[in-house]
Amino acid sequence: MREQSPRQQGPRPSRRHLLLGGAALAAGGLAAACTSNTEDGDSGGGNPQAGTLAGDNDKAGKQVTIGFSAPAADHGWIAAIAKNAEEQAKKYSDVTFKPVEPTNDINQQISAVESLIEAKVDVLVILPNDGEQLNQVGRKAMDAGVPVVNLDRVFPDHLSYRTWVGGDNYGMGVSAGHYIGKKLKDKGVADPVIVEIQGIATLPLTQDRSKGFADALKTYGFEVTAKQDAKFTVESGNQVASNLLQAHKKIDAIWNHDDDQGVGVLAAIKQSGRDEFFMVGGAGSANAMREIKAGGVLEATVTYSPTMASSAIKLARLIAQGKGMSDLVELQVPQSITLASETITKDNVDRYMPLGFES
Repeated sequence: MREQSPRQQGPRPSRRHLLLGGAALAAGGLAAACTSNTEDGDSGGGNPQAGTLAGDNDKAGKQVTIGFSAPAADHGWIAAIAKNAEEQAKKYSDVTFKPVEPTNDINQQISAVESLIEAKVDVLVILPNDGEQLNQVGRKAMDAGVPVVNLDRVFPDHLSYRTWVGGDNYGMGVSAGHYIGKKLKDKGVADPVIVEIQGIATLPLTQDRSKGFADALKTYGFEVTAKQDAKFTVESGNQVASNLLQAHKKIDAIWNHDDDQGVGVLAAIKQSGRDEFFMVGGAGSANAMREIKAGGVLEATVTYSPTMASSAIKLARLIAQGKGMSDLVELQVPQSITLASETITKDNVDRYMPLGFES
């Protein structure tokens, strides 16, 4: 659930003013093999993030309708989720894609999902604003015989979903912690000032990221000096970074959980003129990759890929058609699939750049 930013004094920078488009993407997608069900084998669409198709599973089969619900695309990563889902569905001639109006209102999302259940869709793909608050409507769908592919923010009740697919939040923190810890250790920094800028502190995904970060830093004998949440927005990212820069006259490293709010973080850093530290981002947006390639305080970002939405559509289709994943021996789609978090640096950024998107 997107929370409102705290009241701030003075004008807050917009995306246009900050010049950088924000968002999050990463590498990776599901390794389930499939090929196009079109005659020429063309995967269709122009989105490089949408999964390629390979194997008999993607030959045209029973017609299925996939219902889709997600939060409003007021964040680059969420916008990419919706785009990936839609473009993946277009690849299949046997899929009817039925999205409902995206919303950040919990009750409206519940009502939208209920409308899909009443419409008797064959399968649902749901990225809930909040897994706990949407848990009961997921259970309602499952009880009605509509299998649910729970995307990203997990429902706490396993009876509320057939399959979960998402990123590795703990792994994001571990990847960021190892990059920062190793670099500081190699530089011989004994007591570093390490700052952490979270997303929404109350979300389990944020807590997992912070725990992974702390656990990885411990292996180097380091710990987080200060952390504050920036609510996944450019404006809050800018304000929080400004506050932290003022509070700490010397910083050795910053981990920012989210590249979209990182647009504001980077703007605050540039305005401050500070460059004594290095920074690691989170999720892998196109603008973050450009910053990494150009050189500067942002040296790396750890991935949390919106390609998971493409994978969710692929899995939903297989579940609705009673198929398993062609690369696995088992006859049914697994209950959970976690994508790896990779580290993008100047050394490998060109490999990841084609996966980037503009929010």
